[in-house]
Amino acid sequence: MSPPPSTGPRKEGNIARFAGAGSAGVLELALFHPVDTISKRLMSNKTKVITLSAFNTAIFKGEAQATVGRKLLSLFPGFGYAAGYKILQRIYKYSGQPIVKDYLAANTGDFFERMCGSKGTGKAVMYATAGSLVGIGEIVLLPLDVLKIKRQTNPEAFRGRGLLKIVSDEKWNLYRGWGWTAARNAPGSFALFGGSAFTKEYVFGLSDYSGATWFQNFVASISGAAASLTVSAPLDVIKTRIQNRDFNDPKSGTQIISEMLKNEGATAFFKGLTPKLLTAGPKLVFSFTVAQSLIPIFDKLIKGEADTLADASTLAK
Repeated sequence: MSPPPSTGPRKEGNIARFAGAGSAGVLELALFHPVDTISKRLMSNKTKVITLSAFNTAIFKGEAQATVGRKLLSLFPGFGYAAGYKILQRIYKYSGQPIVKDYLAANTGDFFERMCGSKGTGKAVMYATAGSLVGIGEIVLLPLDVLKIKRQTNPEAFRGRGLLKIVSDEKWNLYRGWGWTAARNAPGSFALFGGSAFTKEYVFGLSDYSGATWFQNFVASISGAAASLTVSAPLDVIKTRIQNRDFNDPKSGTQIISEMLKNEGATAFFKGLTPKLLTAGPKLVFSFTVAQSLIPIFDKLIKGEADTLADASTLAK
């Protein structure tokens, strides 16, 4: 006989979390990799883009004068690295945050509720804090992100070398900029999961966030993604410039900041924000919505199958 249903918020299994997050990563990659390439190239561009010709060169680089077909193919550099990075990143982030959230809920008592003054706000901040901690740990995947960005924006840095040769040659250089990446991920992930949680809590009045509809997940994801991209924009520009330079370029993050202020002005820290909101925004909204919606579906399928097997076993006896 199956146990009675729980009256509290539904807690998904980790297998369902991995499956939902992985599916979101695969679908996002298939649809948005060219858009990601355009965004990265615009952020890496150090000249003012005020003409159509300059815009064309910034996006398509050496293929700016090529045919339409070759231009489109040029937007898929580093696809192998992107596949490895994006799928692992989404599995790590979207399935990792609920695991860390469960740990905080089990070990911090009513700390967040007391700190924030209300149960709803405390719960949302706990979701945001779990996201921030997971975001910091995301630097483990940094080498794949570095290789993806270099392939997208500075392919000359590879000089004909394959993946194993690059790893052998560069070693810990592949983690260059890890501090800036962690500094960018912490507030960005806090805003992503926090914005989504606050929307579900106060706009839709949900006590069980996993019970949100596709539409509610979509609206909550828009709130979280907009907050995340805006908060992390300055550090994201710095991170991208650290990662896209040549492997043997020793320039530090502080030197890059100094040069940006001197040569481009303070607005350089928000370069690419508008196209990022228009391109990376939908990408993040898409994957976050898909993950949040699929995880409960996978969980019901997995647990339903388990219940069916258990009932069949009972009947056999």
